[in-house]
Amino acid sequence: MAEYFTFALMAFTSYFTIINPLGTMPVFMTMTGDLSSEERKNTAKKAVIVAFFTMVGFAILGELLFNFFGISINALRMVGGILFFFMGQDMLNARLAKSKIQKDEIKKYVSDISVTPLAIPMICGPGAITNSILLWDQATSWQMRGVLFAIMAFMMLLTFVIFWSATKIMKFLGETGNKVMMRLMGLIVMVIAIELFFSGLRPILREILMIG
Repeated sequence: MAEYFTFALMAFTSYFTIINPLGTMPVFMTMTGDLSSEERKNTAKKAVIVAFFTMVGFAILGELLFNFFGISINALRMVGGILFFFMGQDMLNARLAKSKIQKDEIKKYVSDISVTPLAIPMICGPGAITNSILLWDQATSWQMRGVLFAIMAFMMLLTFVIFWSATKIMKFLGETGNKVMMRLMGLIVMVIAIELFFSGLRPILREILMIG
């Protein structure tokens, strides 16, 4: 039992640090600012479900798929960094919330943003995917893999609750507060994007230049 508890604690700590739902909550608030409470709830629900199955899929088949297609985690980090950069740029320029969403477009909008960029790469990004693959390899029994799935599910439930509570925070901040937060978070997201991009680029350059 001690072994399972230690593994569960390690898995939860690593996922919480990598996914950082508290840090991504302002981005979620900004992107769903024009939606009702129920629509925001549905967006969060779909995003965490997609992210959960993506993590499970990569945990089981990730290494095989990466080897088959010749994809490296570092390349994934670079792509994630590029996506984050442009998303942060839109936030900095207040483009994510400048237009109202028509009622007949809400269903399509919720479907679009819940998969990308909310589920992938915001919740389930390169870090979460890498973590899933590594933890799956460390799980030496099906019982430990069951613990890993349980931690993934709990982490997604926690992310959903945090995103859902964003409604109350949005009401507290008001329209001006949300715009200020969007610009600040846009700057932070762009900084994170640069770090993510270069964390993938550095190992590739070392390999090309054969630097130890």
